[in-house]
Amino acid sequence: MASSSVVVTIEKPNKFSLVEINGSDSTLLLEKQKAVSPKQFTWFLFLKANRVFACLSWLPMALKTTFLSVKKRIALSDVSDEEAKSRRLYRFIKVFLFISIFALVLEIFAHLKKWNLNMIQPWEVQGLFQWCYMTWLSFRVDYVAPLVLTMSKFCIVLFLIQSLDRLILCLGCFWIKYKNLKPRINGDAYDIEDGSSFPMVLVQIPMCNEREVFAQSIAAASQLDWPKDRILIQVLDDSDDGNLQLLIKDEVSLWREKGVNIIYRHRLIRTGYKAGNLKSAMACDYVKDYEFVAIFDADFQPNPDFLKQTVPHFKGDPELGLVQARWSFVNKDENLLTRLQNINLCFHFEVEQQVNGAFLNFFGFNGTAGVWRIKALEESGGWLERTTVEDMDIAVRAHLNGWKFIFLNDVKVLCELPESYEAYKKQQHRWHSGPMQLFRLCLPAIVTSKISVSKKANLIFLFFLLRKLILPFYSFTLFCIILPLTMFIPEAELPLWVICYIPIFMSFLNIIPALKSFPFLVPYLLFENTMSVTKFNAMISGLFQLGSAYEWVVTKKTGRSSESDLVALAERESKSLNEEKITRRHSESGLETLNKLKKQEEITPLKKRNRLYRKELVLAFLLLTAAARSLLSAHGVHFYFLLFQGLTFLVVGLDLIGEQIS
Repeated sequence: MASSSVVVTIEKPNKFSLVEINGSDSTLLLEKQKAVSPKQFTWFLFLKANRVFACLSWLPMALKTTFLSVKKRIALSDVSDEEAKSRRLYRFIKVFLFISIFALVLEIFAHLKKWNLNMIQPWEVQGLFQWCYMTWLSFRVDYVAPLVLTMSKFCIVLFLIQSLDRLILCLGCFWIKYKNLKPRINGDAYDIEDGSSFPMVLVQIPMCNEREVFAQSIAAASQLDWPKDRILIQVLDDSDDGNLQLLIKDEVSLWREKGVNIIYRHRLIRTGYKAGNLKSAMACDYVKDYEFVAIFDADFQPNPDFLKQTVPHFKGDPELGLVQARWSFVNKDENLLTRLQNINLCFHFEVEQQVNGAFLNFFGFNGTAGVWRIKALEESGGWLERTTVEDMDIAVRAHLNGWKFIFLNDVKVLCELPESYEAYKKQQHRWHSGPMQLFRLCLPAIVTSKISVSKKANLIFLFFLLRKLILPFYSFTLFCIILPLTMFIPEAELPLWVICYIPIFMSFLNIIPALKSFPFLVPYLLFENTMSVTKFNAMISGLFQLGSAYEWVVTKKTGRSSESDLVALAERESKSLNEEKITRRHSESGLETLNKLKKQEEITPLKKRNRLYRKELVLAFLLLTAAARSLLSAHGVHFYFLLFQGLTFLVVGLDLIGEQIS
């Protein structure tokens, strides 16, 4: 066999030469080609070093800027009003922090002294301080550690049960996708040429001081594709600002002149918040002529075909009481806070609402973007003012009366997410205190109702206890109290899978419906633990009827619209300027009212500032103290978790997340 050889042509200036390399030596050529000269390697190291020094020079500037921002925030911020109302929890956490700092100092002193008290006999103890420390260790092992272990095991069991519930919901969602299980319309659609074949629909837009969004919500409702003589729009204005009332009246008049069947209502006695507003509107005599009612909050903008996608589902199904649509968000990418909210709400609609609607025909009404059969509302007792979650209240009572619900995941209604942490925190407080109020009030009715035992068990154990009570309880107790406590009590240390593996896996499941947000997986996990203090406090206030449980604060809106909405609004405004001035029943035109409102704001400007949140700040220092203690025990994952969780609490406590007010 002929030996293999390689012929290489080497080109040099004014000279060519041929070199023959035998097959056995051919690898030498490849190795030489791959080899890097020392000079090239040196330049490579210089380049890497230059980048490292550039990062190191940038780091002090970044730290300095951050420090100055924090200092300015502390100097200018106000303490949240809610913080002043929930002092019990704040005092408890503050006492816990002081004890932790004292314990940390004690542990550092013992570490520096290199005390190994396991090797010292009681008669060998030197000094009062060492004797006190040895007494504390003995007391900790005999009494404190067993108590903390019992608490941690209890919370871990709750954590596993809740994680199993989430996993089952996700499997149900995957099954729905795999089998393409969607609500189907029974029977033929309505005859487009025969308007009388369409049912009578009432559209309600409850609002209260919604200056930023009232125009776009009224415009969206007025453009719903439905026969004009088969629809009535009620603008239910609870605003206490007279000038704003005139602006809303003018907007309603503008659409009425275009042929829209729309009316304006304002209550003289404003009681019961949103439930009282809706209850008052349903008491009108003409409501008896309508079969269905669609409800939209003031920041919701339904598509023109919303009613044609939802109302036909009632046809041929007399037991169907509610059709709920999904929310979509115009400002989901506005800041980090809105991105994290979008993850939560995508999971809520895509998984929780869709699975419960498909397999149980029951879920909590979201309060907006839904269509009710008016008969179902009336037979269930109508709107009640007894809690701050009137939507969940009517849903539970309708379920107890045998009405079915369906959720349409493909029908989306555009709305707005809170952009500031203050607005988001108040919203979450109401959403988590109200269910506990309702649970206390509804429990006897659930037990004595005629629904099946399985439906009763679902309502009591899953809908209320597991998802509304246990979730905020264990997330706050386990990750914000017990975990830092175990750093000072190593005998009760939490296993790694509790603080790392399962939380990351569950966060991954939560983020699947919003896969584009996958880079925010770790911030989402840390932020959810941070929000647990607000949700826990709200749950306790609702369960024990504390003062802040019955507080209703309208979520602040910014009135953001899509580009197409802005273009349409500009065209409408230009047309209105070219039209003749129409006599209104108000003494002032909308333009004059708007100018007056602007002058009033210039005279008395509202001072808006970012706030400080004391509970979050105290918890931040508590977790950072526990992180410092974990260094003494060389806890790797525990240290990093406590460090980043403490920094997250610090960022939230300084209100550095969400909208920033200069």
